[in-house]
Order: sequence, then structure tokens, then C-alpha cells
Amino acid sequence: MRLQKFLSSAGVCSRRKGEEYIKNGRIKVNGRIITQPGTKVDPDIDQVEIDSRQVCLEENIVYIAMNKPLGYVTTCEQPGDKIIMDIIDIPERVYPAGRLDKDSTGLLLLTNDGSLHHRLLHPSFDHEKEYEVTVGRPISEGALRKLGKGMPLMGTKTRTAQIRRLSSNRFRIVLKEGKNRQIRRMVRKVGEHVAALKRIRIANIRLGSLDEGKWRYLTEKEKKELLNNQQ
Repeated sequence: MRLQKFLSSAGVCSRRKGEEYIKNGRIKVNGRIITQPGTKVDPDIDQVEIDSRQVCLEENIVYIAMNKPLGYVTTCEQPGDKIIMDIIDIPERVYPAGRLDKDSTGLLLLTNDGSLHHRLLHPSFDHEKEYEVTVGRPISEGALRKLGKGMPLMGTKTRTAQIRRLSSNRFRIVLKEGKNRQIRRMVRKVGEHVAALKRIRIANIRLGSLDEGKWRYLTEKEKKELLNNQQ
């Protein structure tokens, strides 16, 4: 793990502030002052100190909702691309629970709760994900029915989905699964193409009025409902 990430994960400071501490000679690893931010440490072996005070990993469990901007990828590191982790500057390490395509926007949940992460990703837990879809031209009722009743895709059949028309070329779809680029592939199957795709809900968590590129911590009520749904 990079030293600045270790400091962030231990709740000492953000990654950016950690880089400052390292450059200013405030950090020691195994008794030696380190001034290079990219230095790697092993949390199970190496002893890290800040101003002669030992630092240990004790992460707080956090839950975050983000409105992912267009053009960002949901991986934690990807050279040459803008990543969502550039937007969030907090001490804890969090990971996206699921993904959104680079060309999609909307709700993304991030957490360091490994159990919740697994349950949100696994289709057996039936978590609903709701999207607003804009297609390039008016879409027929027949095409919407096909999207809703399930169709062959990537060697299997998609599960039934709830569909609600919003306008001639916009609709909402609620899925209980998340195959790679599933909605775009489904729409292509009915002879259309997706012009814009935005996720507006995951389980009980709604995007609401959160601006694109912004994030917030889940409320206590949201956390309680989300975690209760995992039982």
C-alpha cells in the first residue's frame, strides 16, 4: 500500500494531506524518515509513525452516495482516465459497490463495508436499481414490452424489469441484476441506441437533487434501512 493511502486509511488525514506530511519529513517508516510519497508499506509488517506517534489501521465504516459525472470511470485506478476517487478526499478507503459506464451518470454507492459491498453486487439479494434512459428517437410500446419481459443476452435471459414511459424517447427501468452494459445491450436488441443513461436509485437510496460530481454521506435513516435490507 502506498504510504499516503496508509495514512488516509488509518484516519490520520486525507491522501493529499498525507503527501504534504511525507514531503515535510513528518513520517517515519521503521524508524527512517520518508520523504517520497510513492513509498510502499506493508501494514502487517512495517511500523509507521507521524511526529514520533505510531499509526495503526483503524478504519471507520462509511457509506457514501455520489452522482457520478459523465466521463469518469468507476475503477479505483486507471491510467489515462478520470476516476471517481479523484472526487472524494476522505481519510477512509472506500470502493464503489457496483459500477457505472464511463458514458453513464447518476447514483453510485461507495463503502468500506465489505459485507454490504458483496450483497449489493450479488444478484441473489434482489436489490433494485432504477435508471432513466434516453434513446435517440421515439421508442415503441412493443419495444418497451420486450425490454420489460426479459430477453436473451450474453448467453442467458435477462430477468423481468419494471418499465415506465416518461416521454416519446425516455423511460425508466428497474432491474434486479447488473450485467455488463446491460441496458445499452438490451436497448440495442430492440433496434435503438442509448443517448443518455442515469441511475437514480439503488435499493432504498435515491439520487434526489444531488448535483453531478457531488457526493454525500448516507443519513442514519438511509443506513439503517439499507443494512436492514441485508438480513
